[in-house]
Amino acid sequence: MSLLIREATDADVPNILKLYAQPSFDNGKVLDPQSAVELFHSFKAYPYYKLFVALQESTPCDLIGTFAFLLMHNIGHMGSASAIIEDVVVAQDHQGQGIGQQMMLQAMKLAKEMGCYKMVLSSNIKRTRAHDFYESLGFEKHGHSFRIDL
Repeated sequence: MSLLIREATDADVPNILKLYAQPSFDNGKVLDPQSAVELFHSFKAYPYYKLFVALQESTPCDLIGTFAFLLMHNIGHMGSASAIIEDVVVAQDHQGQGIGQQMMLQAMKLAKEMGCYKMVLSSNIKRTRAHDFYESLGFEKHGHSFRIDL
């Protein structure tokens, strides 16, 4: 499938929220569109924090995937940057068609171009299909991810 992957715009936010509402992601619990747009605008305060969308080139008005990319500058690791990927979602009726793969390959290419020494993401321990997908792209399980609800 031929995809167009580009930076998201304000007009994309309602469709991004539909992707996030899928049972496999936020299960219907999403921000209202106005709050989401306000948060989306706050990304500009970061040196590089972008939300990307994937669309079929044949139907460019149908948003079918998204991911967030954050460039993190480091003093450690000899000043090499890291890339953090979040909110990777593909529309349920388009899963298994290589869309996630194309999005992650685009993210890896961008991370390399930006001089990142690594690209990381975290995935809920229950999402074994997602883990298999990331491993098929060359990601390795590394260390442990910890969290605390505040």
